[in-house]
Amino acid sequence: MIQCDVSDGIAVITIDNPPVNALGPGVLEGIEAAVARGLDDPSVDALVLIGAGDTFVAGADINIFRTLSTRQQSLERSEGFHASLTHIENASKPVVAAIHGNALGGGLELAMSCHYRLALASARVGQPEVLLGLIPGAGGTQRLPRLCGVPLALEMCIDGRPMPAARAHAAGIIDKLVDGNRDALVASAAAFARARAEAGEIRRTRELSIAPSEVSAALAACDDRRAQLGRTPTPVLAPYAAVDAIKAAVTLPFDAGSAVERELFADCLVSTESRALVHLFFAEREAAKVPGVPTHTSTRDIRRAAIVGAGTMGGGIAMTYANAGIPVLLKDVDDGALARGMATIRRNYETSVAKGRMTAGALERAMGLITPTTTYDGFDAVDIVVEAVFEDLALKTSTFADLGRVTRQDAVLASNTSTLDIDALARASGRGSHVIGHHFFSPANVMKLVEIVRGRDTGPETIATSQKLAKRLGKVGVVVGNCFGFVANRMLLQYLREAYLLLEEGASVAQIDRVMTGFGMPVGPFGMEDIAGLDVGARIRAHLRSTAGTHADWPESEIANRLVEMGRFGQKTGAGWYRYEPGSRTPLVDPLVDTLASELSARRGIARRVVSDDEVLARATTALANEGARVLEEGYASRAGDIDVIYCYGFGFPRYRGGPMFYADTIGLPTVLARIREYRERGGDYWKPSPLLEKLAATGRGFFGSGFSRTV
Repeated sequence: MIQCDVSDGIAVITIDNPPVNALGPGVLEGIEAAVARGLDDPSVDALVLIGAGDTFVAGADINIFRTLSTRQQSLERSEGFHASLTHIENASKPVVAAIHGNALGGGLELAMSCHYRLALASARVGQPEVLLGLIPGAGGTQRLPRLCGVPLALEMCIDGRPMPAARAHAAGIIDKLVDGNRDALVASAAAFARARAEAGEIRRTRELSIAPSEVSAALAACDDRRAQLGRTPTPVLAPYAAVDAIKAAVTLPFDAGSAVERELFADCLVSTESRALVHLFFAEREAAKVPGVPTHTSTRDIRRAAIVGAGTMGGGIAMTYANAGIPVLLKDVDDGALARGMATIRRNYETSVAKGRMTAGALERAMGLITPTTTYDGFDAVDIVVEAVFEDLALKTSTFADLGRVTRQDAVLASNTSTLDIDALARASGRGSHVIGHHFFSPANVMKLVEIVRGRDTGPETIATSQKLAKRLGKVGVVVGNCFGFVANRMLLQYLREAYLLLEEGASVAQIDRVMTGFGMPVGPFGMEDIAGLDVGARIRAHLRSTAGTHADWPESEIANRLVEMGRFGQKTGAGWYRYEPGSRTPLVDPLVDTLASELSARRGIARRVVSDDEVLARATTALANEGARVLEEGYASRAGDIDVIYCYGFGFPRYRGGPMFYADTIGLPTVLARIREYRERGGDYWKPSPLLEKLAATGRGFFGSGFSRTV
C-alpha cells in the first residue's frame, strides 16, 4: 500500500491504494511510518510523496464517515488525522508533495502538510468536503488560508469546485508547475527536494501567518461570505462552519484554530444533512449495479446516433450527444419542423456562449455534429436511435416499427417516453432485446438524470451499453422497470394529486409552491407544471384513465383539466396556474385559479378550510414515500437509494434531505404510516399504506439498513 524507494539521497514514498489512492484505513498511518523511516535513515536527505497510477490522493475514504455514529467518534477521527499530518509537517528533512491527477479533500490536506508542493499542469486541487455536508477536518481550513489567502480559501471550502494547478500555483498553493508526465514529475520533485535539503530550507505551512495589515480585510471577507449565505439560506451547516473555521485561522494561533476546526467538523459529520449527502454519494454508485447485469457484461461502442423528433426533447437530446462528441442525425417530418428545431439548438448554444460557458468555435463544432434530415437515410449506419416523438402510443409504436426495418440488427433502439409501455414498442420493432427506455428530463441537455427503462425482453448488453453511454453523456443513469410512468413520473403523479386536492380543500397555488420551494425544491408543483406544460399532464391523465390502471381509484381534481380546456398550458401560452406578462417567465398569481378552485370544490361538496403549511409539506412528502414503497415492493426499483437518486437528479429534491425515501426515514416510518392512516380516516379513502411501509414500520426498520432489495 505504501512503498518507499531511496535513490541518491531522496526517499520517494508512493501511495498505492487503487483506484484513487484514498486515505482509507491504514493509509495515512503507513505514510506517517514511511516518513519516520526516511527521517531515521542517514542516507536520506529529503523525501518526495507521490501517488501511484493516475492520481495523487483523491481524498479520504468516505466509507470511514459511515462508521462514525457519534460526535465523539467524529472528533477522535479528526484529531487522529490532525496528529498524523502534524508529524509529517514536523519532519526535520524537506518533504515535497508531487501532485498529478487530483489532490482533493484529505489529499490536499496531506499535500499542504508537506513542506512544498509541485504539480503537473494537468493536475487539480480542491476541498470538496462541502458537497458531503462537511468541512475539511484535517487542517484544511487552517493551512489553506495561510497559503492562498482568506477569500480564495472561502471559495474553495464553500463552493467545493476543483481548481486547475495553474490557478493554484498563481495563488501560492502550488510551489512549482511541471510539464510532462508522472516520471518527469518525480524527477523534478526529487531535484527540488535535493535543492531544499542542500540549502537547509524547510517551510512549514502552519508557521505562515496572515499579515497584520491583512487581518481586517480577511475578517471582512468572512463576514461578507456569511452574509451571502444568509441570502439563500439552507439548513446545511457546512458552509457556515467553513466560514467560522477559516475565521479562526485569522484570529487564533494554528493549534487553537485547528481545535475549532475539529469541533466544527464533528458537528457537521453527525448532522442529518451530511448523512443525507453521504447517503446520496453511495446511492449513486450503487445505482450502477443492476441485478441480472454482471459488471463484466459486454457493451457496444456508440460512435454514431440518430434522434427521431426535433422538438424540445429531441433537440435537447441531440445537443447532449453532440456535447459528448457523438455525431447525430436529427429527423423530423418536414423541413419546417427541422428548421425550428435546429434554430432552437443554435439559440441554446448561443446562450451558453454569451454566458462564457463555451466558445464560438465550440458552438460551431457542436452544430457540425448534428445533421438534420427528413428521411431515414443513414439510419442503417448508426449505433443507437433515440425516439423523441409526440407522447402518443400509436405514433411511437409506428415509429418503432419503422426503426426495426431501417436500422442494423445490433443497433440500440431507445425511447424517450416518460410514461408509455416499453414492451409495446419492443413488440412493434420486432427485436425486443435491443429496445430500452432512455427517459431524459427537460431540458435534456442540462438535467443529469436518465431513467433507463428495461423491458421484459431487454438484453443485458443493451442495459450495460445504456449505462456506459449515460456516463459518457455526462448523465446519471438509473435502471428501472417498465410500468406506467416508470419510477419518476409514477411517483410524481401522486405528488401532483395531493397538490390538486390541497388546492380544492383551501390551500392556494402560491402557498403550495412556497412551501415546497421553502423545503428546498427548485420550483413548486404548479410552477413546474407551467414550465412543462399543463397539456402534457392532461394527456398523461387521459391515457391513465383509458387504461383503467392500478390507480384508477384516485380522486381526480378537475381544476387542471379545466385550465387546459381554457387553453392555459403554462408559460408557453402566457397562462397556466399562474399568468405571465408577454416575454416574461415571472409567475404572477391569478385570482381566476382560486375562483375556479372554489367553484369546483362546491360542486364536489368540499368544505374549504385553512390548510397549514405543515399539512402541505406532510401530504406531499408522504405521498412520495408511500408510492416509493410500492415501487420497491413491486420490483420496479432495485433499491430505495435508486429512487432517491432519481428524485434528486430528476426533480431537484433537495440533496441535503437525501431524497424522498431517506427523508421518510429521517421522519420515521411510523410517523409516515400514522399520517396515511389519519388522512384515510379524514375521508381520503384513496390513501392506502404500502404493505412494505407497514411491515418496516412494524419492525422498527427504515428503507435503509433493512436489507430489502428486489430485482426489476
